[in-house]
Amino acid sequence: MEANIITLARIVLVFVGIGLFSFDFYFDLAGAILVVIIIYMDALDGIVARKLNIASKLGALLDITGDRIVENAYWIYFAAIGLVSYWVPLVVITRSFVIDSLRSLAFSKGKTAFGKDTMMRTPIMRFLTAGRLSRAVYGASKAVIFAYLAGIIVLKSAQAQFGINLPEAVITGIYAVKDVLVYVVVIMCVVRGIPVVYDGWPMLVEKQFEKIAEIN
Repeated sequence: MEANIITLARIVLVFVGIGLFSFDFYFDLAGAILVVIIIYMDALDGIVARKLNIASKLGALLDITGDRIVENAYWIYFAAIGLVSYWVPLVVITRSFVIDSLRSLAFSKGKTAFGKDTMMRTPIMRFLTAGRLSRAVYGASKAVIFAYLAGIIVLKSAQAQFGINLPEAVITGIYAVKDVLVYVVVIMCVVRGIPVVYDGWPMLVEKQFEKIAEIN
């Protein structure tokens, strides 16, 4: 229960954090700090669940739902203000719908995305998608890009409010790093989804055969 409360709080805070942006420097700074807090809470709910031995299939499903809401909300917001291209949330959201549909089907069969009851059938697929190392690296990459984008918002706000001027080369470098980070995270997002489609497709086919059998 405690872990689920953290997950729900994280969902609420992402909208609070986004709402803080675009007022002035101090509001932008508060929004950026909330980004870091929300990222930390993403790890905290899993730690709490394991420490208290209260991990459950429902909790795992709720955690994924929270991840999706936070991830998509930030990508949409950053695209809306022009920090990332519109195609980024389109790719991420499309991937989310496809993967989560397959995971929902797996959940109906008693399987989860991660853990001992994972839907991933082969060791290599489990490593790429459900393995702790893979999840940690992907989670860290998202944490870095969201914090970096929030940092750019704070920097732009400081420039406008306090008249801070940085050399053009520095600004160009900051945005070049941003573009590289965005591409890395999106590529990882897509690549980590491929094993889910590969291992989840047989369940979808099986589901269609069940429907045909019921009709006949």
